[in-house]
Amino acid sequence: MKRTLLVAAISTLAAGAAMAQSTVTIYGRLNTSAERQKYITDTTGESTSVLANNGSRLGFKGEEDLGGGLKAGFTLEHRFNSDNGAATNAAFWGGAGESSVNLSGGFGMVKAGHYTSEAYFATSDVTDLLNHGTGTSSDQLYKYLGTDNNKVSYRTPALGPVTAELGYIFGESTVAAPANHSYDLAINYAAGPLGIGLGAEKVASGPTAGGGDSQVGVRVSYSASPITVTGYVQRYKKDAADASKTIARVSAQYDIGAIELHVALGMATKLTDNVPAAPVLDEQKARQYTLGVNYNLSKRTKVYTYYDKVAVSNTSVDPSAFAVGIRHNF
Repeated sequence: MKRTLLVAAISTLAAGAAMAQSTVTIYGRLNTSAERQKYITDTTGESTSVLANNGSRLGFKGEEDLGGGLKAGFTLEHRFNSDNGAATNAAFWGGAGESSVNLSGGFGMVKAGHYTSEAYFATSDVTDLLNHGTGTSSDQLYKYLGTDNNKVSYRTPALGPVTAELGYIFGESTVAAPANHSYDLAINYAAGPLGIGLGAEKVASGPTAGGGDSQVGVRVSYSASPITVTGYVQRYKKDAADASKTIARVSAQYDIGAIELHVALGMATKLTDNVPAAPVLDEQKARQYTLGVNYNLSKRTKVYTYYDKVAVSNTSVDPSAFAVGIRHNF
């Protein structure tokens, strides 16, 4: 009897200890497409056949319940090229990947490390319905100002249908190596089929490129099966040239069983005339056209095809791609 009680007590303590341990989830995505490209991998205008990577990744997420509603968590996400196995960036967790740690509770969440601006997720990312912001069909016109490195942010708890996040990126500046710090802000509203997002970034005036630049965007989404429509408008200001431009994108998805039909149109005005004309995407008037079809083999696997073209004024360099691919999440 005593032995039984002892075993039961030890089992209870072990279970309690196990509950206090971090839970770690391994996740990832393999996304590869065969493409016929022009002015993407080859700048001479020759059409090139390639096997392309589209944001493939391997990630680890963990969370520990600290009690009293307080939790600690982390994310480590590595980006790699699925076509040749090489790392996408020199920094193993760098680029579009993530390396962050957080504390969360009833007060919201405090997060620190390397991760993508929430201003982007509140606006441009939502409009990439076809291939989730990856590959040649991703939004090429959105003006992203953040560096992602050396960042700390605070996210509010859900305030009814509203959440907000404010981030600060340390410039880690010295006299010998000056740099600019920056801020980003995201506010999201979700109520039934309607979603609204606001995203803004500001680079502090300073000695390095981009000092004083800013952008603000507003996104509206509506989803009622079988149709999803979403779009944003962004205003970008280039402080050094006292110039600005407007960027916009709208996309739509129509579901027919396992089939998704996609269309998207993006546009950007020319940076105001006091900036010298140049055949580059950041300064010239441009359009982006995308048509695509996804076929969902399961909740985790889809095959897809699309055609995407970016038309830039004042130049004949118009990147385009026709792709057929497969994406698998795990």
